[in-house]
Amino acid sequence: MAGIHGGEEIRIAIAGDLHDHWDETDHALLERIRPDALLLVGDLSEGRSRIPAMLRHLPLPMACILGNHDTGRDASGAVLQRQLDLLGEHHCGWGLRELRPPGLAVVGARPGTAGGGYRLNRATRAVYGPVDLWESADRITRAALAADQTLPLVLLAHCGPSGLGNQPQDPCGRDWKKRAGDWGDQDLALAIGQIRRHRGVPLVVFGHMHHSLKRGLGLRRSIHRDVAGTTYLNAACVPRHGVDGERGALRHFSWVSLEPATGSVRHVSHRWYGPDGSLHYEETLRC
Repeated sequence: MAGIHGGEEIRIAIAGDLHDHWDETDHALLERIRPDALLLVGDLSEGRSRIPAMLRHLPLPMACILGNHDTGRDASGAVLQRQLDLLGEHHCGWGLRELRPPGLAVVGARPGTAGGGYRLNRATRAVYGPVDLWESADRITRAALAADQTLPLVLLAHCGPSGLGNQPQDPCGRDWKKRAGDWGDQDLALAIGQIRRHRGVPLVVFGHMHHSLKRGLGLRRSIHRDVAGTTYLNAACVPRHGVDGERGALRHFSWVSLEPATGSVRHVSHRWYGPDGSLHYEETLRC
């Protein structure tokens, strides 16, 4: 099995929390850098339809999860449902999306999460019905176990799981209060444990907790690898559109390369591209 370019790896571009920083220049850039797949970790905007409408026409294998900002502060769920309708099969919250090519099983965690253990917000409840902690974990688990066992498995979440540390700089650490804490999702952590009884979990991708910490605490640690060999990547570099004094406009993607047969993670980095596809800056991440 190989990526769509016939190589011996699957190359995944990951767009962290967009917060409206997505336009036609990103589509043109993707055509130039040609990843095998695109993953989006949510918070596309404040519930507006512009970006979901653009993404549905993107000619690239893609999977998306919506985040807490995508509810648009609308408790009725209408704003969330409108975006789900636009994204269609690309949205994989509590579900499985198999990308063929390149040969990748993507399972979505709980949509709409704001982290902090387990809380189902009113918009998500309105769309999906009441779902408790264990049912959420079981939905993620069932989707993963329905995936083709020959495909590498990626869990796609808006917020990462609990258990990755309780300091502000940890991948899901609370940084906006003096009392730090683990702000990860408990249902995702439970699901990972359940899935591992049947198959490996090589990669978990998420965002929500921005890289620049509050209260002047510096930068977040965006990668973690546990004793079971799972790599956890926080892709939320916000804002992902920037301007460099020397190079001009910049666009951020996180980048992962997987070994196709086993799903083992070969490479993880943060990359800043120019709109013409030039790679201007790259930070290779090591656990």
